[in-house]
Amino acid sequence: MARGPDNPNGPRRPGDGSPPAGRGPAPKLIGHLLPVGERDALAHALARAGLPVDDVDEPGRLFWRFETEEQVPVGFGGIEVHGQEALLRSVVTLPPVRSRGIGAAIVAALETEALIAGCHRVWLITTTASLYFARLGYDSCRRADVPPPIAGTAQLSALCPTTATVMVKRLR
Repeated sequence: MARGPDNPNGPRRPGDGSPPAGRGPAPKLIGHLLPVGERDALAHALARAGLPVDDVDEPGRLFWRFETEEQVPVGFGGIEVHGQEALLRSVVTLPPVRSRGIGAAIVAALETEALIAGCHRVWLITTTASLYFARLGYDSCRRADVPPPIAGTAQLSALCPTTATVMVKRLR
């Protein structure tokens, strides 16, 4: 059962994110927070997508498994919260449901989680998806402009190459 007045502790339904241009309404997804130690399926999906998996069980990483209202698994995503800044982590849509707006809905849900946590900006680093994230409102920036708490994360300091694109989106 979803979170709501009758079930305040149920899974959160993400807000309706804007679908990519030319698509129908954003799919409605349910996110389930993955506890540390129960992230094997996440690590497998990330590895298959060529994304870093080395630190998914480290403290401070919040990851969700997303599914449709019909309980069909569709992907994973996560954030790291550092004060008023968040780092978007490893968004992956499962292959059978790609190109249906699922990724954008996952990003919108994670942005909502960042807002709930009091974040003003969401940062990300990508080697292949800068055009995709630009369509979702993210702007490229210089690494020198990244605040120290985000610059010091494993993603920016060790896991991703220095040639990767850093992007940011203001939430408030």
